[in-house]
Amino acid sequence: MSIYPERTSHDLHLKHVVNNAVGPFPANCAGYMNPPAAGWGYIAALKLSIGTVAADMDTGLDGIVSYDRAECEDAYIGQINMLTASSFCGVNGAVWGYDLARHDDLAAGLVKPLMMLPRHDGVEIPVMPMAPLLDAAYRLFGSRNQRRFPPLPGSMVVCANKSRTINPERETTVWCALAIAIAQDRLTTANLFIEDSSDTETTGEAPLVDIDRNIARSILLCGADQGVAYQQIFIGHKALKIKKGTVGCALACVPYVTLPHDAIPRNMHPEVLVDLTLSQWEQALDLDPMAPYPGNYRG
Repeated sequence: MSIYPERTSHDLHLKHVVNNAVGPFPANCAGYMNPPAAGWGYIAALKLSIGTVAADMDTGLDGIVSYDRAECEDAYIGQINMLTASSFCGVNGAVWGYDLARHDDLAAGLVKPLMMLPRHDGVEIPVMPMAPLLDAAYRLFGSRNQRRFPPLPGSMVVCANKSRTINPERETTVWCALAIAIAQDRLTTANLFIEDSSDTETTGEAPLVDIDRNIARSILLCGADQGVAYQQIFIGHKALKIKKGTVGCALACVPYVTLPHDAIPRNMHPEVLVDLTLSQWEQALDLDPMAPYPGNYRG
């Protein structure tokens, strides 16, 4: 039996994906491919975080703690075994905050392009700020102090990810960046993630001057190489100055998960999430409001 639904409408396809992206646990997301999931689908959620610690142990231990803190900052994905994957959200995947539980700012058309760039066929496509998608992941997983549906502690979670850990000799900026390109034909082609991270001690200030445009250009080059048309790009980055005596870790990460049963409104099929905005999903579950998404980010 093929995993691919009939080619009817895009929304129907997404509903097939979401119906097949429910894990076995009541209150925790599960990593994609963790048994016994209910089907073949998965949900991608986007996260940018920076963690810091005083450099008073040794290089390895300081790096472990700063990375761990990056996992716990903003959208909480602590206590997981992170497995690194390549960077696509495929035909059997959906994006949290975009395809399902769509962020209210996106649904209302309030998010305006940062720029327009031509793809390989000459069509101009919008490059949008990532803030709504980062906020959506934060409101799915919860925070360190207010958890909602985080990945099951100790679970194996496949993630597109890239990180940079730095123990600088002088004040240095550590940064991470993330983008997703939304494919025009979601039935035959994949969305693309680009993750990047570094520090100005290594590269100088130049990469941060025009990072959004350069990442978008890299996406469009990949699209030309693959013959894939992307209809929209979302981009964001975070940066933090790190003083000597401090270790900083910048993490760009996209966990691929299945949803817990408790994240589905009672007596409804999972596919209903395709028709709900993020705030409607929160209201349907009667969730306590989250504190605003933390600052220190662009996009």
